[in-house]
Amino acid sequence: MSDEAEWQQFWDERKVYDHGDELDSKPRFVIDTPPPTVSGSLHIGHVFSFTHTDLMARYRRMQGDCVVYRMGWDDNGLPTDRRVQNVFNVRCDPSLPHDPGLVRATGSDGDPLSVSRSNYLELADSLIVEDERKFKELWQRLALSLDWSHTYATIDAHSRRVSQLSFLDLVDKGEAYTRESVTMWDAGFQTAVSQAEVEDREHSGFMHDIRFDVEGGEGFVIGTTRPELLAACIAVIAHPGDQRFAGLFGKTALTPLFRVPVPIMAHEAADPEKGTGIMMVCTFGDISDVERWREWDLPLREMIDRRGRIKAVEWGSGPWTTNDVASATAAYSEIAGLGVNAARKRVVELLRESGGLVGEPVGVRRPVRFYEKGDRPLEFVTSRQWFINLLDHREALITKGRQMRWHPEHFLKRYENWVDGLNQDWCVSRQRPFGVPIPVWYRVDAQGDTDFDAVLLPARDSLPMDPGMDAPPGFDAGQRGQPNGFVGDPDVFDTWATSSLTPLIVSGWPDDMERHAKLYPNTLRPHAHDIIRTWTFYSVVRAHLAFDSIPFTDVAVSGFMVDPDRKKFSKSKGNATILPTEMIDQYGVDATRYFAGSAGLGVDAIDDPSVFKEGKRLVTKLRNAARLALSFDGPGETPSHPLDLALLTRLRSLVADVGISWDKWDHAAALRRTESWFWAEYCDNYLELVKSRAYAGDGSALATLRLSLDILVRLFAPFLAYVTEEVWNGERSHLLPSVTAIVETDGKHRSVHRARFPQPDELPQTAQDGASFGVAVAVTAGIRKGKADQKLGVGAEVAHVEVTAAAGTLDRLRPVLGDVLAAGKVAAHTLTEDASVVDPVVRITV
Repeated sequence: MSDEAEWQQFWDERKVYDHGDELDSKPRFVIDTPPPTVSGSLHIGHVFSFTHTDLMARYRRMQGDCVVYRMGWDDNGLPTDRRVQNVFNVRCDPSLPHDPGLVRATGSDGDPLSVSRSNYLELADSLIVEDERKFKELWQRLALSLDWSHTYATIDAHSRRVSQLSFLDLVDKGEAYTRESVTMWDAGFQTAVSQAEVEDREHSGFMHDIRFDVEGGEGFVIGTTRPELLAACIAVIAHPGDQRFAGLFGKTALTPLFRVPVPIMAHEAADPEKGTGIMMVCTFGDISDVERWREWDLPLREMIDRRGRIKAVEWGSGPWTTNDVASATAAYSEIAGLGVNAARKRVVELLRESGGLVGEPVGVRRPVRFYEKGDRPLEFVTSRQWFINLLDHREALITKGRQMRWHPEHFLKRYENWVDGLNQDWCVSRQRPFGVPIPVWYRVDAQGDTDFDAVLLPARDSLPMDPGMDAPPGFDAGQRGQPNGFVGDPDVFDTWATSSLTPLIVSGWPDDMERHAKLYPNTLRPHAHDIIRTWTFYSVVRAHLAFDSIPFTDVAVSGFMVDPDRKKFSKSKGNATILPTEMIDQYGVDATRYFAGSAGLGVDAIDDPSVFKEGKRLVTKLRNAARLALSFDGPGETPSHPLDLALLTRLRSLVADVGISWDKWDHAAALRRTESWFWAEYCDNYLELVKSRAYAGDGSALATLRLSLDILVRLFAPFLAYVTEEVWNGERSHLLPSVTAIVETDGKHRSVHRARFPQPDELPQTAQDGASFGVAVAVTAGIRKGKADQKLGVGAEVAHVEVTAAAGTLDRLRPVLGDVLAAGKVAAHTLTEDASVVDPVVRITV
């Protein structure tokens, strides 16, 4: 760790990763880094994806770009909310005033203390400072080349200002609106959620066949997994092409137990293959129910409240019409006040007793919708929420997605599929106390009722603000909640409503418009593929609605770190048990970075110790090869020996290939190609062949050793951050050709990570095509094999070697024969020409 700390200090002192005053002098490469949630712990999967971003950052910096690479902290969300509650034993009450003298110790006992939202934010700030410090230490140790002089937090004042100002801009444009609407609701968290925050989970349940009567006709059977919604049934539908039910369309069915007359209608949403082919429409079981309710303007019989319990209702009034008030009232009284699961069980018992249940329930596994952070199935309830318009912009959002470059390209299709599947506008309000407050008030009329159509907006220069603490323009605090006064919106934004604006937070909008013009759109948005539908999609939405632009030009999508069962590492799933520090302590940072770099973008990777071990072996080999190459004394000269020129020709080809891989965003191919060349061409072959001339002080050999090492160190630098810096600034690093040039032109940085990434034009363009090198390697391998066949060590001396080959092959061998004989410790040789021999045949005599 000491060496790592020393190099971290070296980078900090020289501001190697600070873009400083380069914005106007270099091409800009702006990275919108994923802000990690600081209320938890990192696992090896985070290291995997964040390293991918750093690889590209280092490559672009070495290419001469001004890399703007900042870290943000995501402290605006449920994890931080829960952590503040648990650590300080408090709960947030937005209606309370700020207490400037509040002191709350961690681990406080007793009942939770209610505090104002501003006090709650202060407690959160004090808590996350330590969390952020720990995260920063890990990121620095991992050698992420971040500019630590510029960081942000998603709950800090600037982020709140950006979030509120952008929202008000959408209100002015009519793209953000409030209404009483049916929304997905998590009864556990007591908040609405958006479509992008929902996931399907396999859930065990039962299919129940229930008999419905038909007025003036023969009844039918519906199969349902949610019999508790019978009282909320407002229609029955079947597919228009399903001949089994053609005679029922236009008639009226009667619901069992409650005897509610409901229309039987034809609709293509009904699946003839699902259940019995005919289905209930209830308010509300799923989004299809919501769509049919809206499409046909059907009655609203909402029976599940926000706690996930059955509401009390009065049968015979309003929408609760029935042909038998007494029966409906009696049946409903059996379930009123129960939770959904208990109500389901009781309804089944009532159906069984009344004869409405056909057969017995059959166990099924089916996908059920959950809030991604929740543990209870979602319900659909009506509530007043704020929305951002999505459905009117789907075509434009597809176009914006296609204007960005996706790496790998096929992830664009996933984005497009998400946009095509949108069925709701974005619900951005959350019924949580912690977060960025929605910056609006509502007028209270003379009767003391809130007029939600009379929205009051703050002055833009007052942001960030809290409507629970501040009064709107033209009002004073004493008018809060009073007739002809005002009330503040109690809700906060969905965390993505702020996180979707990180491109603007990074660019400095709106406070530094000159900087914003230089940094926006950002260049790179990196993340794993599970948040295409959230972070990237919502960022595109905000850029489109605000500026009719894209938020970034490139999207780089990492795969997941997965366990042996191919399941994503996740703290919530309990399989993310490997701490990053464990792998780093065992194998080293560079080996950990090697592991991450070995997997390409979009590719899942299994936590395989053998890959870490291979990375550690590579680090050791590079260090040892550098020591050998720089151990020889003497001046270098322009490479002239055929073997040296052949090696440099091959190296030139490697540099060109690696550059192509990087430009294709394929860092894994760049690493594979470089690593393979390093082991085979440089270590196994060239270092062994050139040793004799190097020990003798041959200028061509020394220059070639140093130049090739120089190139290799820079090729490896994005991946192996520490060992390459060690070689570059080691005791004899002055022998590397590029070091002197870098020191002369950039004495401030003097880091390999500020050196030029290798270019083909740094290597000689010669007539050598590598053929001599290949023959030398083949003959050397033949000598080694001959020793092995005779059970001799590699260093054993050979009295005589005979090489038989075609004339052209021997011609290519002669210029490099001295190196071959020296490497094989051969005393004498014979070259025998045989036109029929394709590959050299080597025979040794000891």
